[in-house]
Amino acid sequence: MLFFWNFRCLLLYIILVELNIDNVISIWPSSNSSDVYLLGIFYYTPNVSNSGESAIHARAMFKSAIMLSNQYNITVDGKLIGWREELTSGNVIDALSGTCLSVSQSNIIGIVGPALSRETLLISPLCEKLGLPVISYSATDPDLSDITTYPNFYRTVPSDNTAASALVKLFYRFNWTSCLIIYQNDAFGSGGARAINDVFNASGIRVVQMIVYDIAKTSIRGNLKTYLKNSLTRIVILWAESIYTSLILKDALDSNLVGPHFTWIISSMISFNYFDKKYDQNLIGMLLIESVVGSVVNAPYNIELLNAAYNIWQKYDNETYPGSTNVDYYALFAFDATWALIKSLEELCSSKINNSSSCLSFDQTSFCFDFHFNQYDLLLSILARTNFLGVSGSMRFSKNTTDRINGSYYSLKNVQSSANDLNFVFVLEYAGSENWRIPVTESIIKWPGNSLTPPADGAILRGVNLRVGIIPITPFTIVQNVTASNGQITIQYIGYMPDLTQLLTNQIGFNATLILIPLNQTYLQIIQLVNEGFCDIIVGDVTVTALRRQLVGFSNPIFDNSLRLIVRKTSDRSIDLLAFIKPFSRKLWMLALFTCIYAGILMCLVERADNEDLQNRPIISQLILSIWYCFGNIVGYGVEFNARTAAGRFLTAGLYILSLILVASYTANLASDLTIAKSQFVISGIDDIKNGKIQMNRIGIRVGTASEEYFKTEISGESKDYYPLRSRQQLYDSLLAGIIDVALSDSGIAEYATSSIYCNLTLVGNDFDRGAFGIVTRKQWIYAQDLDVGILSLKESGKLDNLRQKWFQAQHCSDSTITTTAIEIEATGGLFITFAITTLISLLLFLWAKRYNIKNYLPQFIRKNESSTTRPHSFTN
Repeated sequence: MLFFWNFRCLLLYIILVELNIDNVISIWPSSNSSDVYLLGIFYYTPNVSNSGESAIHARAMFKSAIMLSNQYNITVDGKLIGWREELTSGNVIDALSGTCLSVSQSNIIGIVGPALSRETLLISPLCEKLGLPVISYSATDPDLSDITTYPNFYRTVPSDNTAASALVKLFYRFNWTSCLIIYQNDAFGSGGARAINDVFNASGIRVVQMIVYDIAKTSIRGNLKTYLKNSLTRIVILWAESIYTSLILKDALDSNLVGPHFTWIISSMISFNYFDKKYDQNLIGMLLIESVVGSVVNAPYNIELLNAAYNIWQKYDNETYPGSTNVDYYALFAFDATWALIKSLEELCSSKINNSSSCLSFDQTSFCFDFHFNQYDLLLSILARTNFLGVSGSMRFSKNTTDRINGSYYSLKNVQSSANDLNFVFVLEYAGSENWRIPVTESIIKWPGNSLTPPADGAILRGVNLRVGIIPITPFTIVQNVTASNGQITIQYIGYMPDLTQLLTNQIGFNATLILIPLNQTYLQIIQLVNEGFCDIIVGDVTVTALRRQLVGFSNPIFDNSLRLIVRKTSDRSIDLLAFIKPFSRKLWMLALFTCIYAGILMCLVERADNEDLQNRPIISQLILSIWYCFGNIVGYGVEFNARTAAGRFLTAGLYILSLILVASYTANLASDLTIAKSQFVISGIDDIKNGKIQMNRIGIRVGTASEEYFKTEISGESKDYYPLRSRQQLYDSLLAGIIDVALSDSGIAEYATSSIYCNLTLVGNDFDRGAFGIVTRKQWIYAQDLDVGILSLKESGKLDNLRQKWFQAQHCSDSTITTTAIEIEATGGLFITFAITTLISLLLFLWAKRYNIKNYLPQFIRKNESSTTRPHSFTN
């Protein structure tokens, strides 16, 4: 059984080496003469250039570090350190077995790698059992930061927890508040996605959706196009290895999901040669966030050590050396991981220099699980104190975490086009806990669509084709036939809503196709058309109500609306000359007259003997003067004489009290009657309907409208005993025919109809149930925010007000809604006629009183005129 296991491991190792023997096998000197070895575990996929190059560079720098230690004569028990290497293809069991094979065949004292997080999660616990420290140069899973779970593990690459914090600050920089995450379903992908999600949620950034990419099936779980097209965000974070990043992007490009409407942030370098050249414009604007070394962000690093390593690489494998500026950053992390182990081993053995025993000892066996490095604990304590300036920056470990304490840097690269090729351009840098900053060599960011303006994180309508449903209601949408010069007839839409749609297309940039909605359905049926796919949005006179919001979505208001009452105009009322006496009933007038006469008689009785003004007069004169006294006091005017007796004064007080009440009551009732007299209509407002002044079956309500909802809720108590109307035309016809007396209608349409079309209809009362029209969309429509911003921009610029004035201010009928507070002459004509009669009677009384003088004066006047006509004229020369 043991033979079979070792044979299987050896066979696997040979196969992995043979995967790319022409490119991987080089002329590095053999290290078989060494007694102790460091094992390098590298992830190599020959079909993906980035992964292959990264593995080649990492292996070269791993060997360069060991060769450099040999040059520096760093020995362990007097022996130079050698190396063993293992190439993995991503299969964790293969990586585990390959490690087991190497340990069983050689004295392994430390491991550099593995490259993948999913391999590290198994190999690190295995090596803990074997007593071997593990330092990874590219495993970023946040779970690996737990020193308690992985006490023998360290890493030189920053954890994805640090990457998540850097992403938060990147989102802050560009005012993004949401994103969508696509991740591969392994430790690297799920760990990174979880870290980003946790940090984003704590920072107020919403992760709308997390999409899984199955690396076994090499496909998205679900439909990527459906996910992204229906997503509320347009920022996509892709957390996957290079090979899977390329596969995902290819599918996204084929579905038109990469630029210009989506901004992608990837975590792994890709090769543009993998994609068709026709997609170059779509790839422009994509961002790459990757961990980098200190030299990239102008942080301190060990340039002498780096140059020495490069010299060794060029000496032994010059064909794979890409130049100092093109070395993969993970290769430098691999060098520092190797150098940290070498320096720790050097310190371990230097502490044993005075001890005759060997500084290294092993429990060796052919079965790898029984292997154990005896100085494991001492070596780990030395590793925890690691502190040197490495080729990637400052290298320092701690006993509290597996992550490097400092030296965590990131770069943001932007896909741009130059000389017909695509390149990653370095645009921003991130050093430690600082904010993102512009590098020394500044480059502008080209966003998707070759824009220089950072995109919004939400879905935008620019360039999107929308089917816009419109409702043929004048003047919101007017359908007219236009005859061209060639005689061809085309349909043209004009009105408030078509003009609004055009303003929105100009403002936002979407493409609109107008679709006329038939009127043979209710508004509840009309709004359902967006859910049925008949159109994308509906731009019409649709009032936003609670019931409708349960079914569809609505935009910001596009038209302020309310309800109005429409009635027929009535003919002028007949003139009532006696309107001024109507405040009191006939009986009350008779009672007031009788009271005045009675008080006059009583006043004459108590005052005639003592009041000088009544003395020396005939009894009739005394009685009339007493009645006049009472009348003057009742109406509040007073007279020319005063009461002289106590009884007379007391009676006068009673007259004052009577005057106070009668005059005030008369004035109030007269004012009310005159106000009512000015109204020409059967009702004055909605309160009259609520108070039952009109029979329910004389009130017209359009079925399926917001006015019906209001009427049933506020007035009829869900009763449907009103007169149902099926269309606006039926509403107008029913009013004109006298079938109904009043109808409820939207204010905008009602004002237009009564001022421009139906001049014999008018509006009464104030508006009520104020609301607004909104554009109908599907619920949680992804473009809702962009549409709302466009509408608000039009409103703030005054264009909506201009549009309303254009279509609703035209007036071809007299404005019957304008009322005056002035009292017309007809209302008080009878009062003036009464006064004229009074003046005539006064004149007659005057003539009657002067009848004797007139009788004597008239003959004299006649004789005088006759004598003047017979007298001769004299002329003077």
